[in-house]
Amino acid sequence: QVQLEESGGGLVQAGGSLRLSCTTSARTFRTNYMGWFRQAPGKEREFVATINWSIGNTYYADSVKGRFTISRDNAKNTVLLQMNSLKPEDTAVYYCAAGARGPVLSSSFLVDYWGQGTQVTVSS
Repeated sequence: QVQLEESGGGLVQAGGSLRLSCTTSARTFRTNYMGWFRQAPGKEREFVATINWSIGNTYYADSVKGRFTISRDNAKNTVLLQMNSLKPEDTAVYYCAAGARGPVLSSSFLVDYWGQGTQVTVSS
């Protein structure tokens, strides 16, 4: 069983930045692909960004491309999401995700493990 622990959410004004972290309790084949999803009130959970842990390939939702950057720190078993130029529509609970199946972890159906979620609120 893999546990994902998130941190870094909070309240920020539009145009500001936040960095989310997700630390895994273990590295297994089920953490080959790591990613972030988000869910706003009254909406379905949606894909944000993903990274292939071994080779570092990344993939982003169109809505965050150019503003968000996903990366990983192998030594710390941590995946980071740097969020810049935040907009009110980025407000959501952000979930870290891990899965064994690729080539990109862009669907909830591919996720084997979820974090507990961290709130990101962007004020206008």
